[in-house]
Amino acid sequence: MSAPAAPADLLLRPPRPGDIGWVVSRHGALYAQEFGWDLGFEALVARIAAHFVEHFEPAREACWIAERDGQRLGCVFLVQARDEATQAVEPGVAQLRMLLVEPAARGLGLGVRLVDECERFARLAGYRRIRLWTNSLLLAARGIYQRAGYRLLASKPHRSFGQDLVGEIWELELR
Repeated sequence: MSAPAAPADLLLRPPRPGDIGWVVSRHGALYAQEFGWDLGFEALVARIAAHFVEHFEPAREACWIAERDGQRLGCVFLVQARDEATQAVEPGVAQLRMLLVEPAARGLGLGVRLVDECERFARLAGYRRIRLWTNSLLLAARGIYQRAGYRLLASKPHRSFGQDLVGEIWELELR
C-alpha cells in the first residue's frame, strides 16, 4: 500500500532566513518529546545544519522546507556524502539528512514527497547512490525508505542522545 499523495497546496521550497533555526529547534523538540532524546541530538542537528549553510554547493546539494499557508510542516536535506573521519567527499554518493514531518502533517504523504524530491535532485546532479543514517526506532521514516527502494546495509547498537539505540545505514542505487 502506498502513502497518499501529499496535497497540492503543500509547497516545497528552498530555505529562507529563519528556516535553519526552525530545523534545529523542531528536531530537538520533537525527538525529545517523542523519543526522550537529550540535547545532544539537537547539538548534532545544529552542527549538520551549520555545515550545510557554510559549505553549501547549489549544484550538488539542496534543502527543502515544506509549508502550507506559510506554516512549516517538514524538511529534508540532500548533501554530498563525506567520509566521517576525513570529511573527504565520496564521489557519486549523496546523503539524505534531517527528514522531518510535523505531527500534524503526518499521514499526508509529505515524507514520501520529500524523499522523492531528494531522489529527483540526486539524479539530476549526477549522483549514483543516496545513503542515509537513521535509527531503527524511527519506523515511519524506515518505511518510507524501504518503499522507495533503499536497502539496509548495516546496523550497529550505540548509546547516543541519552538512549540505547540501533543506528542503521541505508542506501539507494540510482540507475
